[in-house]
Amino acid sequence: MDVMPLLLLVAGSAAVAGAARRTPVPAPLLLVAAGLALSYAPGVPDYHLDPHVVLPLVLPPLLYTAAVDSSYLDLRAQLRPVALLSVGYVLFATFAVGWAAYLLVPDLPLTAALVLGAVVAPPDAVAATAIARRVGLPSRITTILQGESLVNDATAITAYRVAVAAAVGEGASWAGGIGEFLLAAIGGIGIGLLLMVPIHWLRTHLKEALLQNTLSLLIPFVAYGVAEQVHASGVLAVVVVALYLGHRAWEVDFATRLQEEAVWKMVAFVLESSVFALIGLQLPVVLRGLGEYEGVDAAWYAVVLFLVVVVTRFVWVYPATFLPRMLSARIRKREDNPTWKGAFVISWAGMRGVVSLAIAFSIPVTMEGDAPFPGRNLILFLTFTTVIGTLVVQGLSLPALIHVLKLPGRDQQAETLAEANAQAQASRAAEQRLDELLSDERNALPGPLADRLRTVLERRRNSVWERLGQPNPITGETTDDTYRRLSREMIGAEREVFVKLRDMRYIDDEMLRTLLRRLDLEEAAAYRETA
Repeated sequence: MDVMPLLLLVAGSAAVAGAARRTPVPAPLLLVAAGLALSYAPGVPDYHLDPHVVLPLVLPPLLYTAAVDSSYLDLRAQLRPVALLSVGYVLFATFAVGWAAYLLVPDLPLTAALVLGAVVAPPDAVAATAIARRVGLPSRITTILQGESLVNDATAITAYRVAVAAAVGEGASWAGGIGEFLLAAIGGIGIGLLLMVPIHWLRTHLKEALLQNTLSLLIPFVAYGVAEQVHASGVLAVVVVALYLGHRAWEVDFATRLQEEAVWKMVAFVLESSVFALIGLQLPVVLRGLGEYEGVDAAWYAVVLFLVVVVTRFVWVYPATFLPRMLSARIRKREDNPTWKGAFVISWAGMRGVVSLAIAFSIPVTMEGDAPFPGRNLILFLTFTTVIGTLVVQGLSLPALIHVLKLPGRDQQAETLAEANAQAQASRAAEQRLDELLSDERNALPGPLADRLRTVLERRRNSVWERLGQPNPITGETTDDTYRRLSREMIGAEREVFVKLRDMRYIDDEMLRTLLRRLDLEEAAAYRETA
């Protein structure tokens, strides 16, 4: 097995993603553009997006990282708009886009057109939320986009399976389709509910951080695989388990949390970078199979379908945003009043991604009687152009759109004040607990050590309040920024001495590693106090 193409893909996409951090262009867009540019470059291997790899091996960890970092409480508060988008919109887009394709493309059967509709229906999880966080969207809009992207893949995959069954002549009916959808949804949620408690119990009872993190890496694949084995939604199973584990993450020991955060950041970075580069690299594969649809007709179909996909989201989002409020006094009382600007941004943030392409590549080549699947190559092409079109057109314009609409961003001052109040309450509880412990003679400490505990606690309490103060008029730094910088300079000086002593053979490498790890933890603590 030749691993060089895989190594080149990972290394190249990581380099492009790293470079994107120094530019105003979001990393997903730059990666797609780089993939497109390199797709016909001499010597570049032929990368074929295999759905048997993407769906079971790439999708679960990406969903897991997104769900673990999501807020269960925020998602529950926005359950109605999330459900309307992740289920209602996906089904609406499946039929609307499918019907438009049926009318647009001669000789394309309605069942095949509905397959296309299901394929391009789900917006991408990574692109929308990455851009939303970068431009500082209000937290409610970010939560809705995140929640939609966690669940909509399950809806789209189920709709796709029903449409394919109808297209290949397996006798799928409306009742059967609804039954399969309910089985997938209820089964996926049920599998997630069954797995989440024992998995969390195992995480909290394993004493080694390395073992806990090994389990963490296996969790999304286990949840996805178990659900798919019983024909339930693996996507929903992963999301349910991840939301529960993220909500209860405080019950896991600190070493596991520190390692887990670093491990999953690396995994998500590599997968996301590779996935978006792969999208661009599919151009030769898609064009080679276009066949009879080459030329102006295919380009015309692509433009029209892109416009239909964009317009369809607006047609769904605005009524779904405002009609429930008009019809229900309870909703008006319970939820904040949405604005047309927020609905516009949610409508425009409908970028498609790798899931759509992976589903499209999984369309069977033949039907019953070995007849070719009608329009398969055209469906692949239209999926590819829709993904590229939404990523480039909507992705590039979304930051400017948010700037023009002047949407209020996150209130940093209010968030810092809430953090400071929370820290003050926690510090009072910790101080009270310390007094209780020190009053017991079994916990007797010398005065300087007891004072050190109180000093650390006081520093943690004050550091957040200091962020609300005025910056240094000379350097522009806040007090905690200066504290962090001076702390790092002191630790850096210690680190240089330890290395020099190792080089002089006064201490050995094992002792050096022990001393450096101690300094690394102190530096991390100083950073976390003020970050």
